[in-house]
Amino acid sequence: MERIYFDNASTTPLEPRVYELMIKALKEQYGNPSSIHFHGRHARSLIEEARKKIANILKASIGEIYFCSTATEANNMILKNSVEFLNVERIITSPTEHHCVLYSLEYLQKQHSVEVVFLNVDDRGNPDLDQLEELLGDKSNKTLVSLMHSNNEIGTKIDYPRVCEMCDKHKVLFHCDTVQSLGKYDINVSEHKISFLSGASHKFHGPKGVGFFYMNGDNIIPPFIHGGAQERNMRAGTENLHGIIGIAEALRIAYQERESVIKHISTLRDHFKSRLINEFEDICFNGNQDENYLHHVLSVSFPPTPKAEMLMFNLDISGISASSGSACSSGIESDSHVLVAINHPKDRKTVRFSFSKFNTIEEVDHVIEKLKTMSPIKSSPINAG
Repeated sequence: MERIYFDNASTTPLEPRVYELMIKALKEQYGNPSSIHFHGRHARSLIEEARKKIANILKASIGEIYFCSTATEANNMILKNSVEFLNVERIITSPTEHHCVLYSLEYLQKQHSVEVVFLNVDDRGNPDLDQLEELLGDKSNKTLVSLMHSNNEIGTKIDYPRVCEMCDKHKVLFHCDTVQSLGKYDINVSEHKISFLSGASHKFHGPKGVGFFYMNGDNIIPPFIHGGAQERNMRAGTENLHGIIGIAEALRIAYQERESVIKHISTLRDHFKSRLINEFEDICFNGNQDENYLHHVLSVSFPPTPKAEMLMFNLDISGISASSGSACSSGIESDSHVLVAINHPKDRKTVRFSFSKFNTIEEVDHVIEKLKTMSPIKSSPINAG
């Protein structure tokens, strides 16, 4: 069997239909979108068509969608410029956020004396929303809440509607990193009021190097990158035309096929999880498992054994690509900040397996058989199917 890719939470393969559309555009559309001649005007029209596609999916105004390079750029811009230009003095977040958020907050603490408050999280990674409600009752400082929609390492989803409702009730800004959720779950910014949202193309079978952010028209902040009037003066630099075409088409396909894809991936995850439980000794799972979890992520905690320390290496040499956590922390063998926050036992080894529509049951079964050479199995499996 060819190499198996079970690291789709890190990045996804490019959707073939997106590839074909981008190749056509790379050959035919080479005008600068800022030029006023025919080629420039046509390039501009393609960007605006892509913007409209994304706005329609999110139920946003077209003027509230802005393209950028990555969600990391978007998150940096939103957090730092909210402090500098919207007079945010306090940011409430959780210790399990992506590093691009946590490191930005560390910078804001040091350079701008911003108060950063971390919500408690339980052993599944759920932030304490009762604590958030209590904190929002304090109106002494202008506040922004920054919570990711779903955790990239353990798959736990927040109660997004409740957070939106709380922030709206207390009139505070809400920024949500939706990188792992976009293309997989319904996110409607007209139904659930939100200030800022960020997304990245490569998480839903689009190209790398292009992302976008949603900014509610009531909370406009100035640009993070200066030098030109692109993106309605919000993000300087010649637009990544072909990437923008790709992200919009990838998101359109993802939402068009969402129900069937969720069903397929859930079948893979359930089958994998069932075989792990029934055939292996002392297997645990990180993050929510009964509700509010990402269907494409399964964070597996293996028991401490002499082989456990070499688990990631042995999976790789067996032709299986998985992850010990976030791709941004690759090469780090100690527990990630997320696992530390949920008090994951240090002597156990966690592997994150994450699936896409291109994976198969046969691949799951193959990985299970390979794992049997790396972790203790039950002498009499309850159900090998």
